[in-house]
Amino acid sequence: MSKITIKKIQSWKNKKNFSAITAYDFTSAKIINQTNIPIILVGDSASMISYGYSSTVPISMDEIILVTRAVSRAASSSFVVGDMPFGSYQHSVSMAVKNAARFLKDGGASAIKLEGGILVQKQINKIVDFGIPVMGHVGLTPQSVNQLSGYSVQGKGLESAQKILDDARAVEDAGAFAVVLECIPIELAKKITSSLSIPTIGIGSGKYCDGQIQVFNDILGLNDDFFPKHAKRYLSLQKSIVSALKKYNNEVVNSSFPEKKHSTSYKKNIIDKLV
Repeated sequence: MSKITIKKIQSWKNKKNFSAITAYDFTSAKIINQTNIPIILVGDSASMISYGYSSTVPISMDEIILVTRAVSRAASSSFVVGDMPFGSYQHSVSMAVKNAARFLKDGGASAIKLEGGILVQKQINKIVDFGIPVMGHVGLTPQSVNQLSGYSVQGKGLESAQKILDDARAVEDAGAFAVVLECIPIELAKKITSSLSIPTIGIGSGKYCDGQIQVFNDILGLNDDFFPKHAKRYLSLQKSIVSALKKYNNEVVNSSFPEKKHSTSYKKNIIDKLV
């Protein structure tokens, strides 16, 4: 598959459904790159998945750039988007541009994603002006988890639904090439998708979005202790991995691994000649 471009992604609007998925390391991205999944997001969910924090808030620019660089090395065809972490763009427009540039220059990404609508319209506009593609993100914005009092569906009432629609329009007006709609009612997602000329990418927002995005670990069943409603588990890898590791440990303890075929021997007598 040839390298995916923004022009290609935008050409799918109202014509073709497409998928996106997160990745946080070279090996995962290399596997994804062998599929037809066109977009890889190096999500700030790396905060929990790669670094063990309790939310997306603590992850730093240096930490997310490190994993972005690894993912970008593996993604020869998928379009890589780096997720700007909390505190990296809210303070000022100049800070937002500087940190966005790091994702392309140091991380090897092709675009960035940031959360918010009207409040970050100036940041999006200026980042785009500097030649850095931007993916927006409205609805449930995990970086605002403290203000939102947890992770829950947004836009249930008229006022909040109008705000999300206005935010999505602001993101488009600012020059974003696509926007993520997270955990909003299916009807609102349908309304926003039909109202915008840019693709919408849903997560927990129903089937009427132009694209869908999921977390790599969720759909592969790598976390048995966490399974969000919006995710579909296609495998239960954690159970298989735990089983394999237990088997490996038992074989080492019982001296059944390694076998001769896993080792190398001299063809000539070297040992007896050692002084």
